[in-house]
Amino acid sequence: MKVVVGGASGLLGTALVGNLRAGGHEVVRLVRRPSRAADEVEWNPADRQLDAGVVNGAAAVVNLSGVGVGDHRWTEDYKRQIRTSRIDSTTTIATAVAAADAPPGVLLSASAVGYYGDTGDDAIEESGPRGAGFLADVVRDWEAASAAAADAGVRVVHLRTGVVLAAEGGALGKVLPLFRLGLGGRLGSGRQWMSWIALADYLAAVHFLIRRNDLDGAVNVTAPEPVRNRDYTRAIGRALHRPALAIVPAPALRAALGGFADEGVLVSQRVIPARLEGAGFSFTFADVDSALTAIVG
Repeated sequence: MKVVVGGASGLLGTALVGNLRAGGHEVVRLVRRPSRAADEVEWNPADRQLDAGVVNGAAAVVNLSGVGVGDHRWTEDYKRQIRTSRIDSTTTIATAVAAADAPPGVLLSASAVGYYGDTGDDAIEESGPRGAGFLADVVRDWEAASAAAADAGVRVVHLRTGVVLAAEGGALGKVLPLFRLGLGGRLGSGRQWMSWIALADYLAAVHFLIRRNDLDGAVNVTAPEPVRNRDYTRAIGRALHRPALAIVPAPALRAALGGFADEGVLVSQRVIPARLEGAGFSFTFADVDSALTAIVG
């Protein structure tokens, strides 16, 4: 099948492209520069430019575009980049999908569990209400930006993704050097819930959602067993056979990360993948110990 991927150079996009190709599928990568390879097509989401012919006849379009929410301190300028990079890219792709002569079978568009805000100790499914805060507002508008595709009758799935665990990068990859030195530990109180998913299960979920014509709208792409931060950091230590006794105080995190500390690190999000499980998706790594042992052990 033909799959068009936006955001193909990021951690998830790179893994997805490789995974699809290994399965014998044709992949078209959207790039923000002149194309250099036969599988690349230039687009300009800032100016809402993408030829609808690129997505014509595709089995799926997967949009993973957007600057990393935790890549920089949250200044007002970077918050604007977080918002515009997501809304511009999603609007551009959705408009092209809607204009295609032979529209793709599905648009899978990245989203985030940040939609739910701070859920405390409450377990939240897809039917849960939108929370408060910058990220909750961004996710609301991010998902709404795909409206053109849905209005044209194309199935749209919003991938409300948690923290993706991978040794190659992301939240786990960044801290592994510290944990390998025995300097890792919990963040703040460590009581906050973290919704996560192993990269292998994320890729399997994308394949599953491409095939399942009966699933649309918001889907939580998270493992079925969220974990508290203190237990997550202990699990990393166990997988690496290193102590994980350090504590990074909340004030230090706020000073270093700005608003991202409260909405991305200290926030408690106990999100459950009710729709994936209800549709029969099977997780290879349902608990964080098995995932971390496989990834870094």
